[in-house]
Amino acid sequence: MSDVPSSDPSSVGNPSSGHPVSESQTIPPVSVAKAKSANSEYHSEDLQHLSDLEHVRERPGMYVGDTDRGGLHHLVSEVVDNSIDEAMAGFATFVSVTVHNDGSVTVEDDGRGIPVERHEQLSAEHERDFSTLEGVMTVLKFGGKFQKGAYQTSGGLHGVGVTVVNFLSQWAEVEVSRGGFTWHQEYKRGVPTGDVRKGRETKRTGTKTTFKPDAEIFSSVKFSFDTLNRRLQELAFLNSGVRIKFLDERNGEGGDFCYERGVVEFVEHLNRTSDPLHPDIISFAGSRDDIEYEIALQYTTEYSESVQSYVNNIHTEDGGTHVSGFRAALTRTLNHYGKKENLFKGNPPTGDDFKEGLTAIISVRVPEPSFKSQTKNKLTNAEVEGIMNIVVGEALAEYLEKNPKSAKTIVRKAMLAADAREAARKAKDLLRKRKDALGGGGLPGKLRDCISKKMERCELYLVEGDSAGGSAEGGRMRDYQAILPLRGKIINAYKSREDKVLANEEVRSMIQAIGTGIGADQDISKRRYNKVIIMTDADVDGSHIRTLLLCFFYRQMYQLVAEGHVFVAQPPLFRVSHGKTRYYVQTEEEMKSQLLDRGLADTVFEAEDGRRIEGDQMRRLCITLASMEDAIVALERRGVSLRIHTQRLDPVANKLPALLLTHGNEEHWFHTEDEVDKHLRARNLMLDSERIIEEQARREEQARKEEQASETEGDTQAEAAEETKAEAPAEPAKEIAHLAELHEVRTINSGIEDLAEIGFSVDDLIPADRTGMTTPRFELIRGEDIRRSLVDLRELLPEVRAAGEKGLSVTRFKGLGEMNAEELRETTLDPANRTLVKVNLKDAGAADEMFRLLMGDKVEPRREFIEKHALDVRNLDV
Repeated sequence: MSDVPSSDPSSVGNPSSGHPVSESQTIPPVSVAKAKSANSEYHSEDLQHLSDLEHVRERPGMYVGDTDRGGLHHLVSEVVDNSIDEAMAGFATFVSVTVHNDGSVTVEDDGRGIPVERHEQLSAEHERDFSTLEGVMTVLKFGGKFQKGAYQTSGGLHGVGVTVVNFLSQWAEVEVSRGGFTWHQEYKRGVPTGDVRKGRETKRTGTKTTFKPDAEIFSSVKFSFDTLNRRLQELAFLNSGVRIKFLDERNGEGGDFCYERGVVEFVEHLNRTSDPLHPDIISFAGSRDDIEYEIALQYTTEYSESVQSYVNNIHTEDGGTHVSGFRAALTRTLNHYGKKENLFKGNPPTGDDFKEGLTAIISVRVPEPSFKSQTKNKLTNAEVEGIMNIVVGEALAEYLEKNPKSAKTIVRKAMLAADAREAARKAKDLLRKRKDALGGGGLPGKLRDCISKKMERCELYLVEGDSAGGSAEGGRMRDYQAILPLRGKIINAYKSREDKVLANEEVRSMIQAIGTGIGADQDISKRRYNKVIIMTDADVDGSHIRTLLLCFFYRQMYQLVAEGHVFVAQPPLFRVSHGKTRYYVQTEEEMKSQLLDRGLADTVFEAEDGRRIEGDQMRRLCITLASMEDAIVALERRGVSLRIHTQRLDPVANKLPALLLTHGNEEHWFHTEDEVDKHLRARNLMLDSERIIEEQARREEQARKEEQASETEGDTQAEAAEETKAEAPAEPAKEIAHLAELHEVRTINSGIEDLAEIGFSVDDLIPADRTGMTTPRFELIRGEDIRRSLVDLRELLPEVRAAGEKGLSVTRFKGLGEMNAEELRETTLDPANRTLVKVNLKDAGAADEMFRLLMGDKVEPRREFIEKHALDVRNLDV
C-alpha cells in the first residue's frame, strides 16, 4: 500500500496521505453543442509548440506521475538513481542525501562527475559553447544511458530524469568535482542563471545536486522522512558495499546505511519481526547471458508471503518474468525433493502452499530491460524467465541436498498450509450453503442495506459499534448507502490462517455483505458495492479497528484494494461558521489558503512611495512571501540575523551569500566558490572535506608501498621501507576550515528576485524594530474603513490571513466519534461535501513490512517503533 505515516499505526496503507476524492469538486460535462462551437474555427494559430521546459512544467504528470506526494518524492529518486547508477557501474561508493530546513534537497556522490567539457552536438545546435553539464541539466532526452559505453545497466533509460527535476524546481544548483577542479552552474525554474564556471581545486570526484521543488507545481513541497528513509535503505540493501547517508535537518534524524551482504541482510531486516523456520538464509548470486542476479529467501512461521522484486534497482511491484521464473523453480524443486524423500501424504502441496511464510528478495540487472508500462512495475523480458528458472532450480536443489533438516522443515510447512487450505475451503463451502439456505443473497441480519441494485452507485460503510451505526443510519442516503456496524475488534488477519479468519463472526458478515469471496477464490465482478468505506472514530480504539480492517482487506481481499474500491472516511479538520452558513475544511494548508483568498478580497497594499499593489500583483506578492516564510525562520534559527545578513548583499547580483567558511573563531561569508578558493589560498587553509580525502589517499598509498616492500627480502625490504619514508616530504601544516552551504539562503534569494520583479527589495523584509525605524512604511487597506499600518513586508501575510478570518468562527474538529446524524451526513456521508481517501497499493512491500511490524507476533520491534515515534503523535484522543 502507500507510505505509512509513522505517527499513526492506524494509517497503514496511508489513508491519511493517499488520494483524497473530494466529490464536491466535480466538473460538469461539456455539451456537444458547446464542444462543436469551440472547434468550429480551427486554424494553424490554434496549435502551439512548447519548448521542453514549457512542456514539463505544463504537463508534469507525464514525467513524474503526479503533482502530489508521489511526484514530489520521485524528484529525489531521479537524482539518487543517477548516483546509484554510478555505483552499479563501479565508480561510486558513497551517496549522501540531505533534506534542508527550507525543504530543499542535496544529493551528493563520489562518482566520476558529470562531464563539463564542450559538447560538440549541442554547441552546434545552440550556436554557442554548450557544456555537457548544462546539457544534462537542461536538455531532455540527453544522457549517457542510451548506449552501454558509460553504463552497462541503469535504472534510468530515457535521459529525462535530472532535467525534469531541474525544470520542476524553484531553483537548483549543481557542483561537479572533476579533473582537479569544481564546476558550478545555477538555475531558476530550469533556466541557467549563468554559464558553467570553474571553481576551486579539489582532489575529489563526484556530483552534488541541490534543488528546491517548486510550490507553483506541487500541491505540497514537504518531503516525508519515512518515505525517503525507506527508499534509501532499500537502495543500500540492493547495492552491497555502497554507503548511503541520509540526514533530515528538519528533525535531526536520518540513517547511515551500508550492507556488505546485500540482499541477505535485506531478508534479515524484513524478518526481524518474525520467527524463522530455518536459521540460515538461502542465497545465491551470479550472472548468465549478461543477466546478473542476486536472490535471498527464508521461510518463517508467518502465514503470509513477502516477495519483493527489483530490476536495476527499480521496484517491480507487479513482478514479471524474473518472479515467474523464480516461482516456477521454487515449486518444482521443493515438490521434487518432497516426493524423493517420501514426505508427502496424499496430494503434494501446490504453488500457493509453498508461498506461505516465504520472504524473498529477487534482484536482477538487465542490460536492456523491457517493462509493461512507463511505470516500470512489471518486467517483460522473456529470456529472463528461463534464466531464473534454471539458476534458481539448480541453486535451491543443491541447498536442499546439503541441508536436509531445513529442507524437511520447509516442506512440512507447505503441507500444513495445504491442510489449512482444505479447512478454509470447507469453511467457504459452509458460507455458500448458508447463503443458499437463507436466500436473498444470505446477507447478515445487522446490515442496513441500500435500496438501489445498481452496483456502480452503491456504497458500504463499515462503522465502528452500534451507536455510531445508529448515527450513520440516521444520516445516510438510503437509496445507495448501506451501513454495516461492526462490534468489537475483528480477528488479526495477518497472523491467523484463513480458516481461523473465516470463523470470526464480523469477518463473515463483511464477506457476505461485499459478495466477492476471499483469497484465491475472490471474484471482484460479484461485488455488491462499488465503494467499501471504513468509518471509525479518531481515538485509539478506532485507529486499531481501522488497522485491523485494512489488514483484513490486504490479506484476504487484495484485488478489492488493488482496483481501488476500498476507502477511508476522512473527517474534516476545521468547522467554519459564517453567519448562518457552516462548512468544513479538511487540512491546515487548505484553511490557510482559504483565509488568504478571503483576506485578499477588496484588499490593497500601499507602499511608502505611494504605489498601490492589488489584484493579481497582490496575490503574487503574498505567494512570494509565503515561499520565503519558512526559509527566513530557518535562517534565524541558525542564529543568523536577517538584518545583519542583508548588509552582505551583493548589489550587482542582488543576492545574499549562502557559503559560510569557519576556521578557528573566525567566520567568513562568500557568494561564490571562487571567493572561497581565493580565501583558502591566501590564508593557507584546507577544507576538512579535502583533508579527509587527502589522508585517505595517503594511507592507501602507504599501504600499497608497504605491501610491495613486504614482498621483498632482506636488504631490499629495508631499502624499500626507507625509500617509502623518503618519498613523503613534509608539507607546511595547514589550518583546517569548514565550509557550510545555507540552503535556506538560496530560497530567500529566489524570493528576493521575485520581489524585485514586483518592485520590492530585501530591505523591505526587515522588521522596523530591528532597523530603528519608527514610522510605518506600508499600509494594508481593506474596503473603505479598514486600514492597517505595517512596518515591513513580513507583517503582510499574517495581516491578510487575519483579515480573512474576520467574521468567521473557526473551530478545530475532533472527528467522527462526536458527530450526530446531521453532522455525520453533512461531513462524511454526503458526496457533495465529504472527502474519501482511496487506499492504494503503490508500495506493497512497505505495506507488508508495516503490517509485520504492527500486527506480527514479536513485541520488541513494535515497542521500538512506538518509542521511536511517540513524540511525533499529534491530536491523539485517548
